[in-house]
Order: sequence, then C-alpha cells, then structure tokens
Amino acid sequence: MSVLLDDLGEPVPLAGTPARVVSLVPSLTDAVQTTAPGLLVGATDYCTHPPDLVVARVGGSKYPTVAAVLDLRPDLVIANSEENRPEDVERLRADGVPVWVTAAPASVPAGLASTRRLLVQGLGLSEPDWLLAAEDAWHRVDPLRATAIVPVWRKPWVVVGRDTFAGDLLRRLGVANAYADHAERYPRPSLAELTAARADLVVLPDEPYRFTAIDGPEAFPGKRFVLVNGRYLTWYGPSLVAARTELDAAITAAL
Repeated sequence: MSVLLDDLGEPVPLAGTPARVVSLVPSLTDAVQTTAPGLLVGATDYCTHPPDLVVARVGGSKYPTVAAVLDLRPDLVIANSEENRPEDVERLRADGVPVWVTAAPASVPAGLASTRRLLVQGLGLSEPDWLLAAEDAWHRVDPLRATAIVPVWRKPWVVVGRDTFAGDLLRRLGVANAYADHAERYPRPSLAELTAARADLVVLPDEPYRFTAIDGPEAFPGKRFVLVNGRYLTWYGPSLVAARTELDAAITAAL
C-alpha cells in the first residue's frame, strides 16, 4: 500500500492505482474524465462536463449523499477544501475510503499544479496535453486595462476578494479585482458599497449564481458589464484551454 499526501498534507492510503473514482468537484470531474474516460464511477449533480459524462450521481458538492458514494465502492474520492464539507470527508475516511482533498487555489498556476499532482501522483496518469496547453495559454499577464467588481452571488451580494483563482485569472487578462486587497476571499459588501466602488467593469458569471442580462446588470447603473461563462472563470481543468480567448473577446467587447 502506498501512502501519498493530498494538498492539505493529509495521508491518502491507496492499495494500488485507483480504478473506481468518485469526484465531488465539478472542475476536477471534467479534468479526470477528459484525461482518463471510464475512470469515474460517480460525480455530483453539478458535474456538468464533459457533456457526455454518464456516471452515478451522488447529490450536490456541499451536501453529497455519503451513503451513495460508499455504495459505489470507490478506490478514491476527490474533494476540495472549499467546495466540500470536512465532516463528509471525515465520514468517508472513517469508512475506509481514501479521499484526496485539493486546496482552493489562489492563482491559475496553483490550480493547474494541484490538478497535475492529482492526475499524475494520485491517479497514476500521464500528464495530459490539455494541461500543457492550458499552462501555455495562461502564463502571460497582460497590461492592466480595467478594474472590475466580480459578483458570484446576490441576496446577499458576494464578490471575489483576495487570493482567488478567478481574481488571478482576470488579472492575467488585464483586469484588476476591485476587492483584491480585502481581508476576506469572498466579501459580502452592501449594494451601496458595491455601486460606489471604483471600478470600470462588472463581471457577471453564470455560476454559482446565474446572472443574466436582466438579472444583475440593473443593480449597477452607469457601469459597463460583461456576462461570462462561469466555468471559464473558475474551473481549473480542460476548459482553461479555450477560456483565455473566449473571456478576452467578451471583456474587450464590453470595454
């Protein structure tokens, strides 16, 4: 039996190369299925990519049905320190299931490095071409051209703050985060504070809250806005290969 350490330094005792994997993290579901089709036997209801993924569903990321995960007899469960509850991870481990917990990445390079470790060390896979292409696409940091507010929820309003993957990704596109220096990673400012913030742009993703042309922009009168694919903004998987071109085009058109 080999014992590896996950991103949090916790042991992951594997009896061999995993052959039955359950993912509780949508972006990592996409990464694993794209790299090794057939390895996944279960995923959450929010694991929407790849679109042709056909596996057992085990509930939501925050509240998976642990019994359903155990019924699948996985060799390994993939979780994330921000997306999944510690008590669910501990219950799985208590039932003898190895769990690899990834850290919430503070940057694009950190997200890709974490994914590489999971795929290569944890799952024993070869480094995929898409990961190399994503690293090549995102190593550049463009000159600053705008400052943005990036809401991810409303009622209450929640925005991207310090040390986040989305904030670093936007900065690489030349867009600074108006809340990058906030004490919290996901601040909850009042709408009055948001509308008064010095920002050229409001970036509105379609997940986790589904902002639309009629649900979100009206809260920021006089500010330019751009609706973006939330997967391109927050997922650190194969979608990053296309994300730079798509997001850059959308932001350029908005400015």
